[in-house]
Amino acid sequence: MNDGGGVSGTGDQGRQFGPLGMALVIIPTYNEAENIQSIVGRVRVAVPEAHILVADDNSPDGTGKIADELAADDEQVHVLHRKGKEGLGAAYLAGFQWGLDHDYGVLVEMDADGSHQPEELPRLLTALKGADLVLGSRWVPGGRIVNWPKYREMISRGGSTYSRLMLDVPIRDVTGGYRAFRRETLQGIGLAEVASQGYCFQVDLARRAIKSGYHVVEVPITFVERELGDSKMSQDIVAEALWRVTAWGVGERVGRVGRVLGRKDAAGAQEPPTAPKTP
Repeated sequence: MNDGGGVSGTGDQGRQFGPLGMALVIIPTYNEAENIQSIVGRVRVAVPEAHILVADDNSPDGTGKIADELAADDEQVHVLHRKGKEGLGAAYLAGFQWGLDHDYGVLVEMDADGSHQPEELPRLLTALKGADLVLGSRWVPGGRIVNWPKYREMISRGGSTYSRLMLDVPIRDVTGGYRAFRRETLQGIGLAEVASQGYCFQVDLARRAIKSGYHVVEVPITFVERELGDSKMSQDIVAEALWRVTAWGVGERVGRVGRVLGRKDAAGAQEPPTAPKTP
């Protein structure tokens, strides 16, 4: 992986990539009434040609109603109303499926709280012209965080490092959630098999893309701590990520050992040479 200039990549870098097509920015929400109007407006200014899908998990604070009002005034804003709070992964999976069903060529993950700055989205989309998946990275040269306490940074850096080593994926920011996918990438990584719900969902998609041989690029972003509303991070989310990453890593190692032993058994199972006949 090359970190020169703050941009790094994995996978097949030599092939030709087709045109991107229309972009859909998916913004999952749960109790983001204070933020949703601002973030939608900033996306529309930063990338005027992009469409937006607000995937709301039946927010009791009225986020869905505000999103409906925005959509009524702007044909490029859409709303997906979900039955209830089922986790970040489930919201994104529903948004991905909606976008694929409506023939979007690019699907973008973006937080509703302003942590992912829409003004940096053009950089991700430019990088996607030569990639299958682009990750907005806090931990490549040029990436940074603003207004995070040290313990949050340690948890995030530690989680990415543990995931990278455990899963053998050459990505600096494995847990980051600011991403741009080509539709073909999402169609090729087995979304129907994804079961993770919390922030571990991001690790799952990244490892699937790399294991499938897709060209994954990281570009630096500035991650800004939310100013309004409450963080959705919890101990349960951290615990899910820890045990799932550990299980995936152990499973892959056991699988590799089994394949090596299988090849050795096959080589040793060749028919021995016939003993010479006694005259």
